[in-house]
Amino acid sequence: MATVFDVLIQGGRVVDGTGAPPYPADVGVRDGRIEAVGDLTSGGARPAAVAVEATGRLVLPGFVDAHVHGDATVLDPGVQLAALRQGVTTFVLGQDGLSFAPSGPETLRFVTRYFAAINGAHPALDGGPVSVADLLATYDRTTALNTAYLVPHGTVRHAASADPAQMLRLVERGLEDGAAGLSSGLEYVPGRYGDAAELAALCAPVARAGLPYVTHMRGYEEAAATGMAEARAIAERAGVALHVSHYHGPGERLAGMVDRALAAGLDVTFDSYPYRSGFSILAMVALPRDLDGPDGPDGLREPGAPGVPAPGTDGGTAGSPGSAAPGGAPGAPGGGTARPDLDRTVALLHDPAVRRRLARETDPALWRRIVLAHVPSPGLAWTEGRTLADAAAEAGRDPAGFCADLLIATGLAASCVFAQPPGNDDASLRLLLRHPAHLGGSDAIHLGGHPHPRAFGAFARFLGRHVRELGDWTWQEAVAHLSSGPARRFRLPDRGQVRPGMAADLVVVDPERVTDTADYLRPRVLAEGIDDVLVGGVPVLAGGALTGARPGRPLRPR
Repeated sequence: MATVFDVLIQGGRVVDGTGAPPYPADVGVRDGRIEAVGDLTSGGARPAAVAVEATGRLVLPGFVDAHVHGDATVLDPGVQLAALRQGVTTFVLGQDGLSFAPSGPETLRFVTRYFAAINGAHPALDGGPVSVADLLATYDRTTALNTAYLVPHGTVRHAASADPAQMLRLVERGLEDGAAGLSSGLEYVPGRYGDAAELAALCAPVARAGLPYVTHMRGYEEAAATGMAEARAIAERAGVALHVSHYHGPGERLAGMVDRALAAGLDVTFDSYPYRSGFSILAMVALPRDLDGPDGPDGLREPGAPGVPAPGTDGGTAGSPGSAAPGGAPGAPGGGTARPDLDRTVALLHDPAVRRRLARETDPALWRRIVLAHVPSPGLAWTEGRTLADAAAEAGRDPAGFCADLLIATGLAASCVFAQPPGNDDASLRLLLRHPAHLGGSDAIHLGGHPHPRAFGAFARFLGRHVRELGDWTWQEAVAHLSSGPARRFRLPDRGQVRPGMAADLVVVDPERVTDTADYLRPRVLAEGIDDVLVGGVPVLAGGALTGARPGRPLRPR
């Protein structure tokens, strides 16, 4: 008898992404697409090359991680396994304004070094130049996951030496090559030196393409109003859809900002993850801005000068210990150059005066809030998983001096987990998750011996805690937040639904068992309850293990 389907998922209940509640149906897959959904087995099983028994389980469209730092690690089978065990089938890369393309040799060296603890080093890139098309080609059938990519503003700014016309050409070329939007990281160098006018100009071709501007704002928590004001100004000026990365803080206040933007006619979404601790490069969290990316001929500027908050008051990523916009005004660039000197940062950390300043001006509580995650120095690997204060005490050092030595020893390639301010409480987290503009993002960073558990558990936690245990979402709402919503936002029209003709990215979920098992003490433990996943119609996870298939494709918006 001729084979009817390549894969037949039988006996499950389908959550199809249309908003309908789960219903019993089989799903037949052929040539990478969903061919049929319904009763496909009554009257005798229809032949299939592979049959997946889904009785007692749900069949969902694969999840799209709207914010993840897998630009190099997506090629790592261990990272693929961690994602697939959570039901994630697509990574949206190029986040926070920094990634590998478009770049020449100098820019590639800079972004690889500056974000070494976030993105790692891409194994297939050797020296540059690298276009967006070149980078996307490295993800074509080399991984079990699909990828989408955002043109990163900071990379563009560095590559173009901040020349407006050249930056615009690089953004336009990136979109032509298949990018799904433009990202910015306005608390990182060199992106922080761009102002609202610069970003609005670069968003013009993004708006014409119907794609989003995705921003790590210039401020979160108490500074979120400043960050959102700038983001809105950029979106209004360019007429571009706005997506805010890792939105977190006092829930009612932040939700109100989104609601007011929506009421004003803006197209706004945001992503967030279900944890109350953040993760970033240590230099961003522990150093003032004139140290984590020094840029002027005069070296150190005094705290309180424009763009220079005191150490410990700025920290800059999803869940920074506290953030302040440079100059205190929307879009204020705070000075600086297009090409910061990281070697100069390291040199300044040797200066006794700098060390005294760090010890004098940093709130001692900060050292206790920092847990070291990735410390790539043979003599310091023992510090991973310890607070910076405890590691310094064990070494018999003062925390500020020990932090400086650690950054020197790792060439700035160290990262940390840190507690967010009290305003980001559990009620706020849940309120934002329930907002209709919310999309699921893990902000996963996979490097180091003690990373944030979100890399191994965020999406399973969405399902196990926020659907099954707390009831924040129904199963159909979970699909809207984690799959169909992000597919629409990044213009991936054949993803996010289980219906004939759609790409067969499919996840089989045990609704009673799915859960995250990674925590802050054991952050690398795999999630449970998702054992079978298809990407492009090909089984990539079977019985909870990788099959070895690598059907992942770079997805271009349509």
